[in-house]
Amino acid sequence: MQELFEMKEKISKYLNVGGRLLDFSEPRVMGILNVTPDSFYAESRTSEADAIAARAHQILDEGAAIVDIGAYSSRPGAEVVTPEEEMKRLRKGLEILRRETPDAVVSVDTFRADVARMCVEEYGVAIINDISGGELDENMFATIAQLGVPYILMHMQGTPQDMQQAPRYDNVLSEVFLYFARKVQQLRDLGVKDIVLDPGFGFGKTLEHNYRLMAHLEEFRLFELPLLVGVSRKSMIYRLLDVTPQEALNGTTVLNTLALMKGADILRVHDVRQAVEAVKLVETMKANS
Repeated sequence: MQELFEMKEKISKYLNVGGRLLDFSEPRVMGILNVTPDSFYAESRTSEADAIAARAHQILDEGAAIVDIGAYSSRPGAEVVTPEEEMKRLRKGLEILRRETPDAVVSVDTFRADVARMCVEEYGVAIINDISGGELDENMFATIAQLGVPYILMHMQGTPQDMQQAPRYDNVLSEVFLYFARKVQQLRDLGVKDIVLDPGFGFGKTLEHNYRLMAHLEEFRLFELPLLVGVSRKSMIYRLLDVTPQEALNGTTVLNTLALMKGADILRVHDVRQAVEAVKLVETMKANS
């Protein structure tokens, strides 16, 4: 484990977010703000103005460094949302964020280049979080390069509508590695400087695929890029434990702790306070190792 702690020192410790430096010398927490009526975790759904404002304040008050707002549910089998509807929902949410939490570092969860451009140019969004790694919009990489914002590159097999129907890999670890190698090179060739990797737990992967990726998570440090882990209340937890998403907080915290031990830089979560506490405990242990 000491080797992991030493390896972390090689990773870029900062992201340029709107001219500010986001420090990753310690892991950060990203709080989920869904402005959609159909996210898989019912308690995360917010659409009314007061609820959006309250959720944004809760995320920041509990210690998150980033607010990740999304308007298109990526749960398996989710309904398609038109670009117009996605933009409408995001404009409402981003307007509230700009008014209520003007200093927040805001990430937008979208796979559409036009939506990303709107969010950055109209609302000053700092980060684009793309579940498709540019696969669902061929213009995304060029748009990110033009906008000059950090980009979260996630791996997904298929689309949100079909990704869990029959995910198959000859070797999930090597295939995700090769995917990242190819995509990172494409982004670098376009001049994109700030890239975060997300293995995409639950996105086109079986239970076994998810746990194999988690078991080998530290190997992604070879890319020397910040690593995001998003397992919050997902089916890899609640199906294995035979509970509901509402009952999956304990399992989430266990996996978040394992991810931190294996070198995660960002935890994307519904439950910010618990994730912040996990970071504090793991970092204190590291300091005394």
